[in-house]
Amino acid sequence: VQLQASGGGLVQAGGSLRLSCAASGRTFLSYNMGWFRQAPGKEREFVASISWSGGSTYYADSVKGRFTISRDNTKNTVYLQTNSLKPEDTAVYSCAATSRSSALFMTTPERYPYWGQGTQVTVSS
Repeated sequence: VQLQASGGGLVQAGGSLRLSCAASGRTFLSYNMGWFRQAPGKEREFVASISWSGGSTYYADSVKGRFTISRDNTKNTVYLQTNSLKPEDTAVYSCAATSRSSALFMTTPERYPYWGQGTQVTVSS
């Protein structure tokens, strides 16, 4: 599967952005999907994941209640709605795919074999 993320930008603190990740191919239902982010000088960290059906989601504590992950399987696309953004949310956000048999709480990047390029989110104070 090939992944293409978009939707990043510059936003003021308290603002919102909707990130999208489009997947190619006809096997989108085979994958659980995740969003990760990496800030300058920091390791890549887990943000959120969603099951292949969209019925289950999992979030990092740092974004719980502010971010929402969703997917539209008819469009082969996964979304990350980011609200109440903070300067510490500034990072490159990447989407990733892993087998639908994987547990959503597996939050290490190594568990995701497929990655898209990132999209930059910058939150100004």
